[in-house]
Amino acid sequence: MDLLSHHSFDTFTLYLLGYDHSGGMLSAKAKKGSCFNREGVLELTHNHGAESDPDFDGYTSGNADPGKGFGHIAITAPDVDAACARFEKLGVVFKEKLTYGRMREIAFILDLDG
Repeated sequence: MDLLSHHSFDTFTLYLLGYDHSGGMLSAKAKKGSCFNREGVLELTHNHGAESDPDFDGYTSGNADPGKGFGHIAITAPDVDAACARFEKLGVVFKEKLTYGRMREIAFILDLDG
């Protein structure tokens, strides 16, 4: 994914990411202009100060209490088997592999924070 755009505010910054299917032909200005008229844009929010707040308890995965709720972000891949093989080779930890459970066409990997 490429950084399409970012927007800084006093208390937070938004990062908008998406795939550039132009073969690298889109300029930074064109990427920024395409953020809200394309599919598959991932928005990440950085809340300023959380990293240095001694009372901040951290985030939860969303898959267990406390904080059960939103649990994952999905991204499609043209070849899920090849994508999973690449993640395994890179040492990525899986929550569920393609061979687990009933849904054998999707896998779940954990972020670096677990």
